[in-house]
Amino acid sequence: MKKGEKTKDFIIRQAAVLFNQKGYFGSSISDLTRVTGMQKGGIYNHFENKDQLALEAFEHAATVLRASFVDAMANKKTAFEKLSAVISVYQDAYDNPPLAGGCPVLNTAIESDDAHPALKEKAQIAMGSFLELIRSLLRLGIEQGEFKEEIEVEEFSIYITSVIEGGVMLSRLYEDNSHIRSNINRLLSEIDKYRTRN
Repeated sequence: MKKGEKTKDFIIRQAAVLFNQKGYFGSSISDLTRVTGMQKGGIYNHFENKDQLALEAFEHAATVLRASFVDAMANKKTAFEKLSAVISVYQDAYDNPPLAGGCPVLNTAIESDDAHPALKEKAQIAMGSFLELIRSLLRLGIEQGEFKEEIEVEEFSIYITSVIEGGVMLSRLYEDNSHIRSNINRLLSEIDKYRTRN
């Protein structure tokens, strides 16, 4: 990686954490210069504007999140084990999330809403990828005979995602992990009811 590419990558990584913690609209240029240790001109030498930086920073955040799910599933054999591992990624949502500041998809979805359509679209794509991961693990479990065929895959994947994101939000709000851990335990118990016990 060339020096310019390394610098750009460094800025993106720092901005991803900053935007995830303070929000796109809550982060000023002085915040960016503080976390990067660079002047405004040095930052915008690599990006057309704050919007471009925000989009690339979100892409980085989404990549970190995807990697955490892949890592969690490594060495897991069954669909149930993989699904449990993915669900448990956020068990330390307050103390040790995959990216400082909580779930970047949830944070961006709430902040961007109608105010930043391009960021909202990125959040929709990232959430769609997560939903598809959950759906694929449920389908895999059905195909392999681990889960009962009665599972409504689409409905259950939305439910799982909503319970996780709600738990993350509550844990961030109240500054402890009890909410997400309670939700994860409940989800795993509910998923367990759909196992075939072969």
